Amino acid sequence: MRLINVKTFLDIEASFRQGTYSKSKFNFLEDHDDATTAYAILSHRWGKEVNYSEMVKLLRMDEEDRNELRQRDGNRKIVGSCEQAAKDGFQWLWVDTCCVDKRSSAELSEAINSMYRWYENSSKCYIYLHDVDDRFPSEPDDKSFPKFNGWPEWFSRGWTLQELIAPRDVEFFNRNWVPIGTKGQHAEDLSMITRVPRSVLIYGLSSHRPCVAQIMLWAADRTTSRLEDRAYSLLGLFGVHMPMLSSGSGYYRSYRSGSSPGGAQGLGGGVYKGNRCYKFL
Repeated sequence: MRLINVKTFLDIEASFRQGTYSKSKFNFLEDHDDATTAYAILSHRWGKEVNYSEMVKLLRMDEEDRNELRQRDGNRKIVGSCEQAAKDGFQWLWVDTCCVDKRSSAELSEAINSMYRWYENSSKCYIYLHDVDDRFPSEPDDKSFPKFNGWPEWFSRGWTLQELIAPRDVEFFNRNWVPIGTKGQHAEDLSMITRVPRSVLIYGLSSHRPCVAQIMLWAADRTTSRLEDRAYSLLGLFGVHMPMLSSGSGYYRSYRSGSSPGGAQGLGGGVYKGNRCYKFL
């Protein structure tokens, strides 16, 4: 997996602030073995991000383009997570937006199939809640989070389910990068929000191997930007490894069916949501 060298990246960021940077080549993205490397990992809701190709061109950009990139929320998340990783003594950090070259279908396929393992093998996971101003929410707040059932947007996304379950050491941060508790400290609230049993949150899937219908129930209210991502985001939870397929391939099939209560199990292991049955094939 490709990782950010925390110190090198922060040194480059400091040189930008001080106006002392040079266009010399700095190698702050390096390949490492996730099984033998201690690294922190970021979980977040995507916004205006910085991708891999932009990161490798960072020092060669003209000043106007570089300033625009550095003002993006995505870059601020990278800087914030690097600063936290440095405080925690980590040399390496993985961020999905800039550590995977999504122009390469082979690399993207490998990343999707390895995602659960990468989060599971991380030494620490930082969950960044961009829409939380203060403390961790312990009850629904429809005023602050009207579009997401009263909870921060992070809890509504498909990919973040495995990012909550897989890592052992998880810490939450609000929009100002203030720590607001760990997965262990908030296990009861997290179980209530996500429907994932407390034992799974604390000890992982090895403590309790859920059936297909249970996992689908946890994922039922979550959304992804692309239809096929609803399947890809569940691969690790099911222990499945499969090459990427295009939308509409039948790998993740959504078909019309009779109405049934949201989240109810349908025939053949499907889960009904409204008048659709989502089925993992």
